[in-house]
Amino acid sequence: MSTNGYAEDLLQLVEEGTSPFHVVSSVERQLRAGGFQQLYMEQDWSLNNGGSYYVIHHGSSLVAFTVGKAFQFGDVFRVAAAHTDFPGLRVKPAPEITKDGYRQLNVEVYGGAILNTWLDRPLSAAGRVVLRGEKVFEPRIRLVDFRKPFLTIPNLAIHINRDVNKGVELNKQTDMLPVLGLCGEEEEKEEFFRKCLARELQVEPEEILEYELGLYNTDTGDFLGLSEEFISSPRLDNLTSVQAITTGLLSGARDRGINVAAFFDHEEIGSRTKQGAGSVLLSAVLERILLSYGRGREKLLESFSKSMLLSVDVGHGLHPNKADKNDPTNKDVLGKGICIKEASGQSYATDSEAVAIVQQLCEAEQIPYQKFVNRSDGTSGGTLGSIASTLFPVRTVDIGVPLLAMHSSRELMGTADQESLVRVVKAFYSWEQ
Repeated sequence: MSTNGYAEDLLQLVEEGTSPFHVVSSVERQLRAGGFQQLYMEQDWSLNNGGSYYVIHHGSSLVAFTVGKAFQFGDVFRVAAAHTDFPGLRVKPAPEITKDGYRQLNVEVYGGAILNTWLDRPLSAAGRVVLRGEKVFEPRIRLVDFRKPFLTIPNLAIHINRDVNKGVELNKQTDMLPVLGLCGEEEEKEEFFRKCLARELQVEPEEILEYELGLYNTDTGDFLGLSEEFISSPRLDNLTSVQAITTGLLSGARDRGINVAAFFDHEEIGSRTKQGAGSVLLSAVLERILLSYGRGREKLLESFSKSMLLSVDVGHGLHPNKADKNDPTNKDVLGKGICIKEASGQSYATDSEAVAIVQQLCEAEQIPYQKFVNRSDGTSGGTLGSIASTLFPVRTVDIGVPLLAMHSSRELMGTADQESLVRVVKAFYSWEQ
């Protein structure tokens, strides 16, 4: 596949993955096309050597795995993990606001979004809606994506706010309310969003019990640069990693051992939820795999010494206008390969042995790579790796593509870096030793 082919696969996921639930749905589509079989945690598993399987957890997390054709007990797990969520705005319950002739939605900020990048954008909404069911403990669940821009958060004109270019602090409650219409007749003011949602789902408004809906930037991804060396797109954090792992799992294979792809929700808010990397989901799935072969927790614990985890998430690229924000000797430039992220404080869970393994894979496969370290007088966040590895204590390394404008509603990456990331994940899944 060409460099642009890998990039086009990524942009297809960006187009489809407008909420964590839709990210999982898009990954599931790709896995099914590749011959993967769905499993369910509440049912018995009957696995076979050479088989490919996946399980969906609470709709927004997914774990997929392949069993080597010559799998034997004592063979190890190789796990690559990423997250399905991204910073943005989430719709609150009873969100309808009508004032001064406008209809607005009451929303809250999800994760560490750069708020001003959400102003003056064409916005839509997507997520999960829960409807009344015949049984109280079995409500109906539907995914919804309006697929068209119908909201925006307008900026205040410079004539009214003369100091806008000096920097403005935005209040999350009062300044981030999107507009979605003008007030019409009196009867249209009540529950107008719920009625709109019901029309989209073709149900009655009273059938809607609750929802998890996020706003998203409807901009499409674009190739930029004189030679299309950049990708500018929403949701690159962390759909770059989700697509790279999915492609790597579909194309990489070992005769021995088990390859695992773990996609968790809620990384942007700390991962400590039932579908986050801080849950027992990963270890539970791995234990279920061994149980299906007649082995249990003892064999899982034995696997820790030789198994390995790739925590795949985006890194901070060198900003041409703010180069002093990066470490003076470790600088990640867009288009120059993946970055291996290290932090002595373990916000990145990397250790030297795991780094050495990835470096040797990159060198053997001629994959370009760089290293990222924070400035000593600053921090730059963390990943799910340090959290997941507390529950799955194996050699761990944080890698990803470098980005500019991380957590903006539109981010920037090097086009060639997506191919590099796919290749290193494929090599991780393919090398026997």
